[in-house]
Amino acid sequence: MRTALVIGTGLIGTSAALALSQRGVAVHLADHDPEQARTAAALGAGTDEAPDGPVDLAVVAAPPAHVADVLADAMRRGVARGYIDVASVKGGPRRELHARGLDLTPYLGTHPMSGREKSGPLAATGDLFEGRPWVLTPTRDTDTEVLNLALELVSHCRAVPVVMDADAHDRAVALVSHMPHLVSSMVAARLEHADEAAVRLCGQGIRDVTRIAASDPRMWIDILSANPGPVADLLTDVAADLEETVRALRALESSDEHKRREGATGVEDVLRRGNAGQVRVPGKHGSAPRVYETVAVLIDDQPGQLARIFADAERAGVNIEDVRIEHATGQQAGLIQLMVEPKAAPVLTAALRERGWAIRQ
Repeated sequence: MRTALVIGTGLIGTSAALALSQRGVAVHLADHDPEQARTAAALGAGTDEAPDGPVDLAVVAAPPAHVADVLADAMRRGVARGYIDVASVKGGPRRELHARGLDLTPYLGTHPMSGREKSGPLAATGDLFEGRPWVLTPTRDTDTEVLNLALELVSHCRAVPVVMDADAHDRAVALVSHMPHLVSSMVAARLEHADEAAVRLCGQGIRDVTRIAASDPRMWIDILSANPGPVADLLTDVAADLEETVRALRALESSDEHKRREGATGVEDVLRRGNAGQVRVPGKHGSAPRVYETVAVLIDDQPGQLARIFADAERAGVNIEDVRIEHATGQQAGLIQLMVEPKAAPVLTAALRERGWAIRQ
């Protein structure tokens, strides 16, 4: 691939353009808002000047509700040899294009499974997709050249290609992305009018659960409008679980010992099923999940603290597999949780204590 046209210079489009530009591809940028395209160009994502002729690959990064319109326009104008989109829903756009009588051999629906709570070109990075799955949904009609161009794009972005059926993809993202976002928003909504004293008690658990609720509602309206059925089906199942859990919790309030036992069993059931589902979440680098030991260290909120602790871990010959930081409410301090292989935990603990770090048991 020598040339590309990225249509839509938000977070995903600009990030893809940055990755392509960094690998020598001549990238042209277009957006319904010319100022946004100019911003992406100023960041080094390419040029906002129109190409002289057809490019190798057109990447449509428009909201799901507008993907079919943008693709149809680009394909009728013949702006590229191949066309892909990066929308989070795949079945709908293909059906819309087919209904318009377009030749779909040069088109391939794709979806990079990566993003951030922030949007727009200023939030973009050239490494946004590194190590992340990038779904490709070819059909029997898809031209081999387009598939190869898409694979080249995925390679330039250092993502991991995953081939799926379009409708199977939509059901999958409803489960792992769309439904969890709504549940996160519902939990976060409980905080809107909560007493300030209660909110000040927020710890890492509530931060983890509500993190994705910070995303742009307008963007999510577009996403959910394109995949409402599968999301509604999943929320129906969640609602049934909620109803059963509420019933079990009410039973725990009972003075009847038998009802309390039934309530405890009901709550335990949903917690155990949660355990069973959580262990299926892929671990590091997409591999099977592994159990790590946590070494918790108290740190001051000062420049250089994280660099020091990582350097001390390196000197001890211990690889940090994962890390979490929990900030103390109202204090310039926090707790850093270092996840390591179980056999490395005592080594790291001893080394950090020797260097003056406060280890929390």
